[in-house]
Amino acid sequence: MGEEKDLLSSLSMELRRGTLILSVLSQLQQPRYGYALVQCLAEKGIAIDPNTLYPLLRRLEKQGLLQSEWETGGPKPRKYYRRTKQGDRIYEELREQWRSLSFSIEQLLDE
Repeated sequence: MGEEKDLLSSLSMELRRGTLILSVLSQLQQPRYGYALVQCLAEKGIAIDPNTLYPLLRRLEKQGLLQSEWETGGPKPRKYYRRTKQGDRIYEELREQWRSLSFSIEQLLDE
């Protein structure tokens, strides 16, 4: 039973991994800092650990999909992220692919 639980956990994580990119991109049309993004996603039912989010944000920035800017005017410096123009285009394409794929999968699951 333990092996099956481990397998299910591993497969669930793999399924979730790709959806996190789309989830994060969907919330970065306007600038947000990391912790605010964690809270925003959690409120919408997408739990993400900060140890998963921050490397993802850095990777998306390196790929040119996000840009960041430090805000130092408050009591504590915060790094804000938002989608770039390329990030907007990629997000729109991924969103369409998600809708098509999820529709097809729903049909398969309903058989």
